[in-house]
Amino acid sequence: MRHGGVGKGEYASFNINEYCGDSSENIAANRKGLCDELGITTDRLVMPHQVHGTEVRQIAKDFVALPENVRKMILEGVDSVMTDESGICIGVSTADCIPILIYDPEHHAVAAVHAGWRGTVARIVEKTVKAMTVTYHSKPENLACVIGPGISLDNFEVGMEVYQQFADAGFDMESIARWEGKWHIDLKECNRQQLVALGVKPEAITVSRICTYADNADFFSARRQGIASGRIFTGAMLGI
Repeated sequence: MRHGGVGKGEYASFNINEYCGDSSENIAANRKGLCDELGITTDRLVMPHQVHGTEVRQIAKDFVALPENVRKMILEGVDSVMTDESGICIGVSTADCIPILIYDPEHHAVAAVHAGWRGTVARIVEKTVKAMTVTYHSKPENLACVIGPGISLDNFEVGMEVYQQFADAGFDMESIARWEGKWHIDLKECNRQQLVALGVKPEAITVSRICTYADNADFFSARRQGIASGRIFTGAMLGI
């Protein structure tokens, strides 16, 4: 969010991502403010260093007891995190990419997914659900999902090479793409379709109408601001 923190300039004001060029002091202050609001210590705030890949990482009970450098190593190159531990806030950073939260009420487990266009093409949300199925015995038909704020179909303009990657990956291009002088792709719908295809009930999927590019006054947008700007944190924490 672009409100409520101490960040300045393109990081104004609530950025907690340490990989986008913001000052360490402001990041630390914002993280502490978030953790104070959640009632947890900062070592229980888990956010991976994302690389637009498909690595899914389980956050187990002993994670918070590990040294900070080991925790960072575990979270390096990870774009999806999941846990069944209470009192640990897991989340992902986005600034036009699509954040997705997946909750399994039956097995008390949750996942947070970073799905940019590369991750979407590589079906990271599908891989995350399958990982939850193996790790927590989750059943897709029992999951509740939220597809959060991200760039919209109207504003996600792509070149032919990106369009072709979606087509080659087997997506229904008629339902996720539109030609307006250039191709536009609906990343939210693409991820929603993946969830439904796995067996998640359509009525159990909430899709945010917020477009980060259009609503840049309130949400960070790398396409508008450049990559040297803040990131939205989308997280979830299981209660006891």
